[in-house]
Amino acid sequence: MKTLEFAKKILAIPSPSGYTKNVIDFLAEECKRKKIKYSISNKGNLIIEFPGKIDYTIGLSAHVDTLGAMVRSINANGTLRFSVIGGPSLPTYDGEYCQVLTRDGRAFTGTILSNSPSVHVYKDAKTLPRTEENMHVRLDEKVKSKADVEKLGIGVGDFIAVDSKTVITETGFIKSRFLDDKISVAILFSLIDYLFDKKIKLKNNLVIIISTYEEVGHGASSIPKLDEMIAVDMGCVGEDLSCTEFDVSICVKDSSTPYDFEITNRLIELAKKNKLNHAVDIYPYYGSDVSAALRGGNNIRGALIGPGVSASHGMERTHLEAVNDTLKLLIAYLE
Repeated sequence: MKTLEFAKKILAIPSPSGYTKNVIDFLAEECKRKKIKYSISNKGNLIIEFPGKIDYTIGLSAHVDTLGAMVRSINANGTLRFSVIGGPSLPTYDGEYCQVLTRDGRAFTGTILSNSPSVHVYKDAKTLPRTEENMHVRLDEKVKSKADVEKLGIGVGDFIAVDSKTVITETGFIKSRFLDDKISVAILFSLIDYLFDKKIKLKNNLVIIISTYEEVGHGASSIPKLDEMIAVDMGCVGEDLSCTEFDVSICVKDSSTPYDFEITNRLIELAKKNKLNHAVDIYPYYGSDVSAALRGGNNIRGALIGPGVSASHGMERTHLEAVNDTLKLLIAYLE
């Protein structure tokens, strides 16, 4: 459960794309504590490096940024209009608690609601489409006007972080918003622990990239020099897919590209050899850090794996078995 507990810690740190400094600082402190060489790029990505025996570099990436929103405007009645960050399933935001994070570092709590929030008042309370235009944030402050909100110091462009609501069950499930992709970040930090605990001498150089803008499409568009890169990101669960919450997903193609034939074959072979629960799938509505790196002109071969996650971009859930098998597949690949 160590990986899940670490995930719970970082899931508690708000980090919508564009507001990731606090969680990156937390991970940097972990690196300092473990005496790991790291750097932070201009765009805020955390880069962790391990030397190998030969001049060939494998990159592993996971993203710590999440979905969220920004204050778009302040309504006359003191509620907030918002603009989403990334692609959340907005019906699942209706009724969710959130924080408004101001530019000067303060946080105000609130609730995301439909503009017809009461069945006792609004005829269309159940049917009004849940869209940006039909929703608002109700602040937990005594505000009745735009001026009241402005006096609090809340303004256009302040970030809105939705509560993650993380729960780890006795049966090994972790359910939370933003397992995409903080569960994979936790897996990579467990991989680091494994390398240290076992005193592993790597054959290849290893670079771990914790990216900060993946949810908006350019997380790993600029990366250190790599020969190959594996994005560790959530596996999809649902219609026409074989992946479950108990599997490590091996994605062979997403909306942007088929992934590298040789690397993907190797991952599938290792999953079979090590008797890991795994699924090979195509994700037609998906992009990854490898997608961004390839679009950014990086000369790499790429692949995509990760634990199966149910209800992505909504109330997500995965299981310890998928988490552990993803970690085991990474270990097998590096060794």
